[in-house]
Amino acid sequence: MDLKPLKANADVLSREMQWLALVIDTRMKLYFSQDSDYNEIYELPAPVLESNDSVYASVVNYYNMTFNERIILSLALAPHIQPHLLDIFFIKNSTYDRGFTEVGGIKGQNHGGFIPTGETAAFIIAGLDLEKRFNLINIFGEDHFFRKFKILDLVHTQPHEPFLSGVITVSPEFLSYFTSGVSHKPDYGINFPAKLITTNLDWSDLVLEENILEEVNEIKDWIEYGHTLMNDWGMSKKFKPGFRTLFYGPPGTGKTLTASLLGKSSGLDVYRIDLSMVVSKFIGETEKNLANVFDQAENKNWILFFDEADALFGKRTQTSSSNDRHANQEVSYLLQRVEDFPGVVILATNLKANLDDAFSRRFQSMIYFPMPGPEQRKRLWNQAFSTQCTLEEACNLEEIAKKYEMAGGAIINVSRYSSMKALKRGTNVILRKDIIEGIRKEFGKEGKLV
Repeated sequence: MDLKPLKANADVLSREMQWLALVIDTRMKLYFSQDSDYNEIYELPAPVLESNDSVYASVVNYYNMTFNERIILSLALAPHIQPHLLDIFFIKNSTYDRGFTEVGGIKGQNHGGFIPTGETAAFIIAGLDLEKRFNLINIFGEDHFFRKFKILDLVHTQPHEPFLSGVITVSPEFLSYFTSGVSHKPDYGINFPAKLITTNLDWSDLVLEENILEEVNEIKDWIEYGHTLMNDWGMSKKFKPGFRTLFYGPPGTGKTLTASLLGKSSGLDVYRIDLSMVVSKFIGETEKNLANVFDQAENKNWILFFDEADALFGKRTQTSSSNDRHANQEVSYLLQRVEDFPGVVILATNLKANLDDAFSRRFQSMIYFPMPGPEQRKRLWNQAFSTQCTLEEACNLEEIAKKYEMAGGAIINVSRYSSMKALKRGTNVILRKDIIEGIRKEFGKEGKLV
């Protein structure tokens, strides 16, 4: 890990926490009528960040944050950075032998420190000033950049309680940016049923016909120039956000590799949605599972890759039963989420005909990945084996490429099989008979004979 961003973030956040502590101390003195060097908290200027190169400073400067916004953001970060700074709020009201209601806050189950709520922010910023308190509510509103871009939010654990009783929660993504300087990678699981996929290969390893590569380049162009088109050219009023594309064709023809390479070449994370964890027989669960992915991905510029997408985006049925109606509602919901997603969505399927027509009409591109022809298969065979091995003289890869129609994924499987056979014999020589046996195994998976 690069230590320079860590030091820059630590230095700036240390100063920000010192400022927050001074503001809190001043508010407490003013509120409880104690001697103070200041008449109001706004006499304590926030640290100057204009020339600072930390991630925290860049975000504060980008959004031109006000005094109040910086107090709230610092308050959200304090439990993660300097939790002891908030211990002052454990002060007790001696009259009632309990904490002061006006300072808000909760105590976590495992976290021994004070966890601030919206009431805590209101106490620091507004004190007893109702007008300032009412203005503060707008900062936690849906249209404010804190919530709109998922920087922080008020999280309510119980319904029907006062709005400002929610916990001020900084998002894992921005917490990671502000501390380590790198993007947070969510853990794969029931709450995030998607896996980050990567590749060690390059575009030169992808064997596709030229016209198909040109179609793939349209996606690369959108990733590079889409922001300029939508924002600088003002086309966001005319075009839907994001880019939606369909990859279809037989298994092993390069659909997943292409998605991985798009991410690698553009520096974007590619997440493959695990449909086994998404699709549920219980009403409402499929939408909920997908929402977890889309909500986390919305402002992170990820590429979402739905493999075997017909399992999720299949044709809608006639509404002859309540189950049919619910299944159709699921497809409609997913269609809307895909259409509103501002990033790149790739749906991959072996059979295009299985997809709902409503999705097909909304794709910016539909790219067919065919079985490779003899020339492409020859390239795939030549790339399939390690440079540490040799092929016996009887191995004519050009002849094998012409005779056996196979996808790149199947050819890699044959390479693995025949290479393991060579290692087992204690040699680095690949035998033709092992290659043919590997081909026989691959054909057998599809009920074909060699």
